[in-house]
Amino acid sequence: MKLYLVALGAGVLVGVIYGLMNVRSPAPPVIALIGLLGILVGEQVVPVAKRLIAGQPITLSWVKQDCVPHVFGELPAKPGTKDGAA
Repeated sequence: MKLYLVALGAGVLVGVIYGLMNVRSPAPPVIALIGLLGILVGEQVVPVAKRLIAGQPITLSWVKQDCVPHVFGELPAKPGTKDGAA
């Protein structure tokens, strides 16, 4: 979580600098970011469909193992744990 807060803080700092310089941010508008989220989620339809066609169940553990890392990337681990599991 600390990593995300640092990234957010850096983004805010850069935004302030852009504001002081009177330049527009090259970042895409929010609608484009929502579209990117849709792409990531939509990509998960294919493995889910393949699993259903193969007659395999869609379990929460499978979603956590195969889908979540692709959508959210590798999440930072909690200090003192090997894989971030609580």
